[in-house]
Amino acid sequence: MEAAILTLVSQFKAYAGDDGSASTLSRDEFHRLVSLQLPNFVKTASDPGAVDRLMSSLDQNADGELTFGEFWQLIGNLAGKQGGFAS
Repeated sequence: MEAAILTLVSQFKAYAGDDGSASTLSRDEFHRLVSLQLPNFVKTASDPGAVDRLMSSLDQNADGELTFGEFWQLIGNLAGKQGGFAS
């Protein structure tokens, strides 16, 4: 599990910072991350409008960027669905 966490953190950091803050994902960074790293888990990864709606649903403070904590919600939801834990 430690390796998985390190991978998630390093992937977040690899995409964050291209458009500004190195600690958040902008819209474009989130789109790239989802389409390249999660295409089989996020079925709408190729639909920019759907990815925008997904980002908005995760962006708790509505600042147009995702912190790692906000991004982590997506990872938790996807992991839960994959494991059969989510409804």
